[in-house]
Amino acid sequence: MKLTKKIISLIFFIMLIGCTTEHDATPDKPQDLGNNHISNNTTIGNSLKNTTKNLDNRVRKISSTNDKTKDVQSLDHAAEKPKRTPTDKEKPQKVDVRGIYLNRTSIREENVQKYIDLIKSSNLNAAVIDIKDDYGKLTYDSSIDLANQIGSDNNPAVSDLNKLTQRFKDAGIYTIARVVVFKDPYLAANKQEYAIKRKDGTIWQDPSGTKWIDPYKEEVWHYITSIAKEASDNGFDEIQYDYIRFPERGKQVDQEVTFDNPNGLTKAENILSFLKYSEEQLKNQPSYVSADVFGLVTTATDDMGIGQLWENISPHVDYISPMTYPSHYAPGSYGVPNPDRAPYDIMARAMKDAKERNAALEENGEESATIRPWVQDFDYLSNYTVQDVQKQIQAIYDQGITQYLIWNAGNVYTVDAFQ
Repeated sequence: MKLTKKIISLIFFIMLIGCTTEHDATPDKPQDLGNNHISNNTTIGNSLKNTTKNLDNRVRKISSTNDKTKDVQSLDHAAEKPKRTPTDKEKPQKVDVRGIYLNRTSIREENVQKYIDLIKSSNLNAAVIDIKDDYGKLTYDSSIDLANQIGSDNNPAVSDLNKLTQRFKDAGIYTIARVVVFKDPYLAANKQEYAIKRKDGTIWQDPSGTKWIDPYKEEVWHYITSIAKEASDNGFDEIQYDYIRFPERGKQVDQEVTFDNPNGLTKAENILSFLKYSEEQLKNQPSYVSADVFGLVTTATDDMGIGQLWENISPHVDYISPMTYPSHYAPGSYGVPNPDRAPYDIMARAMKDAKERNAALEENGEESATIRPWVQDFDYLSNYTVQDVQKQIQAIYDQGITQYLIWNAGNVYTVDAFQ
């Protein structure tokens, strides 16, 4: 625990990211959801031969928390059991994970039980919990020096992280700690030497005004893996890296900025170097490690200008989660005229390609990660119904994949799809 700490009163509003009625409206969500979330202008292109140009992959689209057509259930508060101690170093038993994402508002004391009840009343069995969010803010009180120095853990949503983790585990729920990596406007603002810089030395911002961390900064690698260790020590079964990439629109960004890249690594090589560093730092931790990637990473043969290449990521994590949201594929993708209205076809094709990429790795004697895609449960180009969500899940199973995660940034889920 810290010896000293400023008391800063912060009021977070539910921010509507991009299109307010159709796009990422989630508590404490930053302006650009371009990565494993979406930007307004991003689209997966209809020509897979030009993946860099067509990247603008509106990847993690989220629906409004005001969506009254979707609801969650709430039961009585569950009794809490003793905490798991940080000395438990065994890996958790592997399970077929079927989970939902929970933001910093949903994991507050007054909201936790309804999501535990939702999971327990359905065929779900896991929760992806924000530990370091898209703002760069930690949701718990940290002991990490840099977090204490810049105050990234001020006003935490969770008073006792170990207690929260144990509460989910006591309910038989697999716990995944979501750690947003290189999209960190808070760190970039408070430690400007880590921020992506324009060629004139000023801090670069993406189209939504969000500052990013230079992925080549190895000091940041240490910060990220320290957070991962802390989450692991507090009982999480798995660490999930999100935004483990460079900003999208890679060619344009490259013309605007100068990265701190003394070793001359490509973007893909740098992401690989970070993952190898993480492997070394976390090798004695009991948690598994996973990575979220753009949906088109399953199919693209280049890194799309963001540094995500399937063959560099899959061998170095335990689970890989493509964000395969049908509404974010451009017309003509995979030969489908209207991907938004073809949730089964888009998911099936993406999973087929993902399996082939893993098979090629294994044929070359390399390990590959278990495939666990994200499923769209939000409205964007059209209202996504129970059937639309279930078609994606059916496509996953039909491809022989047995795990998935459900994304809705506001955490307003279509419960009937998971019964």
